[in-house]
Amino acid sequence: MSTQNFENHARIDTGYHRILSPILLLTFIGSGVNLYHSLGDHQRLYSASLIAVILASLIAVALYARIFALKAQDRAIRAEENLRHYVLTGKLLDSRLTLRQIVALRFASDAEFPGLAAQAAASGTDAAAIKRAVTHWRADEDRV
Repeated sequence: MSTQNFENHARIDTGYHRILSPILLLTFIGSGVNLYHSLGDHQRLYSASLIAVILASLIAVALYARIFALKAQDRAIRAEENLRHYVLTGKLLDSRLTLRQIVALRFASDAEFPGLAAQAAASGTDAAAIKRAVTHWRADEDRV
């Protein structure tokens, strides 16, 4: 496996991004076409509407499952990075740091983490700029 860095740190999950998402998109288009063609046929309208509603619910479930997992990971990362900052500096992270900044700071090595955290808090540096500023990347292979 290659070394993780800013250019290759984004993770694509084959099952979710390359299989489930296209299937849901194609099924959504198909159910829309089916519903449109069923508008004049009252016998087909109920089943076409039901398929569209079930598919919309399935898409919502897929999206919420992804969002909830990422939010739980973000909370864990915030706690881990707060602890890491405390161990390195004896102080908690600056309260001005946003969650997105803290999540980006997780890639910084221990040597550059306190400095980048202070700079990000003082200047409001966005997450992408924080990641680009990291010189010694600390890989995160567990993010889903």
